[in-house]
Amino acid sequence: MKRALFLLLDEYADWEAAYLSATLNEGKEWAVSTISLHDHVTSIGGFKTAVDYKINNHPDFDLLVLIGGNTWDIESEDIFHLVDKTLNKNIPVGAICGAVDYLARNGFLNHFKHTGNSVYFWQNYENYQPDVEFMEEQAVKDKNLVTANGTAPIEFTELILHMINFDTAEEIEKTMYMYRHGFYKYSEKYGNPYL
Repeated sequence: MKRALFLLLDEYADWEAAYLSATLNEGKEWAVSTISLHDHVTSIGGFKTAVDYKINNHPDFDLLVLIGGNTWDIESEDIFHLVDKTLNKNIPVGAICGAVDYLARNGFLNHFKHTGNSVYFWQNYENYQPDVEFMEEQAVKDKNLVTANGTAPIEFTELILHMINFDTAEEIEKTMYMYRHGFYKYSEKYGNPYL
């Protein structure tokens, strides 16, 4: 069984995790767990979440997902070392919204094609010295990293599913079509999935 770890900080953006976590958890080969600096966190939407693992005591994993929110201006050696080690081991990483700001501030984006909420926010980050320019896209995949802005949970999900070879390209496309257009449009195009 492959494991995805979702890193949630206090005031995390719950909508940014929903499509990806549900899709992975419904798959036969993946299990989803949460990690954080604390035992409990609360989302922007008010969901109180009991975290599975502390960041310095987690199991092996096959995907690290950094969910955005309001507290990614954090200074944490534990988070820095986790991200650094994960990227250097070529383990897939996804970062969305404020988590991408964190990556930019700490120099993690410098050798990847990337996007985020706005490059304007990063002008004073001395460690942000990218090899390639910021891409004004909803989500971008490069090597073992997917980045996305906070309005792109579906695009974020899609690129991560491709990055980890979650399913065939055709099945991923069908899943994304359902998320984007809903049940009735999906049924018109592909047929009723529940019959």
